[in-house]
Amino acid sequence: MAIGLEKCSLMGISVNRCLRSGIVFHRQLLHNGPDTVEELLERHVVKKEKSYDDDEDELLARQRLTSTRREALSLYRDILRATRFFVWPDSRGVLWRDILRENARQEFEEARLERDPEVITRLLIGGRDAVQAAIDKLVEKQKQQITQDQRNGDHR
Repeated sequence: MAIGLEKCSLMGISVNRCLRSGIVFHRQLLHNGPDTVEELLERHVVKKEKSYDDDEDELLARQRLTSTRREALSLYRDILRATRFFVWPDSRGVLWRDILRENARQEFEEARLERDPEVITRLLIGGRDAVQAAIDKLVEKQKQQITQDQRNGDHR
């Protein structure tokens, strides 16, 4: 039986409980966007085609912009969803969840006025990779912690 992290959180089940109960996590993206980097690049990188109609160019530019905005919003929502699992405090006593959300907001605000499609695409790809890497590391650490807890319980 396989279930994703987001399903556990939606059902109100902690990640620890999901892992302890033997539920296997499959690596899944938190969005329904492109599956590969090539698809993402193909969708967002401007391809110069010969066009004789300015209205058509404007329409295509709007569609690309809308698609990019949609991807950026999807990434931001995925970041917010993923940060729910970071509930421990740092050395100052501030929850990592809040720190990560603040940093994400700051980075999105800094890139808000970016118009170059290549730069935007690189930022989106980098953001997706970072979110996925953070989730993968979190799951791996949770599994290690559960294994360690089980070993310590067996020795008692």
